[in-house]
Amino acid sequence: MDRAETVRTYLNFEKPIAELEHKISELKLLIDDNTEDSLNSEIDKLEEKVNKTLNETYTSLTPWQKTLVARHPQRPHAMDYINSFIEDYSPLAGDRLYANDDAIVGGLGTFEGQSVMIIGHEKGSDTEGRIKHNFGMAMPEGYRKAVRLMEMAEKFSLPIITLVDTAGAYPGIDAEERGQAEAIARSTDCCLNLRVPIVTVIIGEGGSGGAVAIATANKIMMLEHAIYSVISPEGAASIIWRDAEKKEEAATAMKITAQDLMKMGIIDTIIPEPIGGAHRDKDHVIRATKEAISQALDELKDKKPDELRKLRHDRFLEMGRTL
Repeated sequence: MDRAETVRTYLNFEKPIAELEHKISELKLLIDDNTEDSLNSEIDKLEEKVNKTLNETYTSLTPWQKTLVARHPQRPHAMDYINSFIEDYSPLAGDRLYANDDAIVGGLGTFEGQSVMIIGHEKGSDTEGRIKHNFGMAMPEGYRKAVRLMEMAEKFSLPIITLVDTAGAYPGIDAEERGQAEAIARSTDCCLNLRVPIVTVIIGEGGSGGAVAIATANKIMMLEHAIYSVISPEGAASIIWRDAEKKEEAATAMKITAQDLMKMGIIDTIIPEPIGGAHRDKDHVIRATKEAISQALDELKDKKPDELRKLRHDRFLEMGRTL
């Protein structure tokens, strides 16, 4: 889609890019059959400058800027991925104990001809959707639903794909009253003990236990500008310095970027994003994610059930010993 036709949300550090693209949009409105070549030439120069500025900006993002990109409202969400590369998707609802939680979506489908179970956090793409999905912050029933679907996948020997994108589990009183911590712990335990392959992609925010609950996998991948952390930068700053405004300092100290986590061995793969972030070319990043998942599943397909479980246990035990 042409930039002039796209209504974008710009982040604070993208102000120079926004100004250039707004200028291009204004110039394109002047184009008609009698337009002089000089106007088209000016547009070409501005578009070249936009691409250069985008490249310079996005190859030197700070951890806090990556946090903002990971939270971008126009970034593709779980259902965008599911609708793009899962065929015959059949959503499954409810935890069979209390209720259905729309913050976690999941169901059966086909991925490249293979039956799979796919589970993910869904934030919603507009105001109505965000309210429905509670901004991707799951209640206990969301994690109990995830456990139900994972156990079903194991029963039928189906690989599991999880898409993580949450600021964290919902912290409200009602969630705590219904056993939030226990639900997260049981979901994490379920992941550890499954005897089928689990592949996780952190597509935006991977926040706290709310992320780990469905991300205790054989293969963990992150999009280039995604983040993965035990707590949000704002939360860490509030606890450590008692000042949420120190969030940028906290983001740097916490090593939450894909690049830092790759060095520490927490994740296996970084999936490249288009220049300017996933929100600028959703189709591109979804194709890249599909290819990465396909490769990960292919690497695990010949592993025996007990071997898959042992590899997962060893992976997380090693993190605890070395970090």
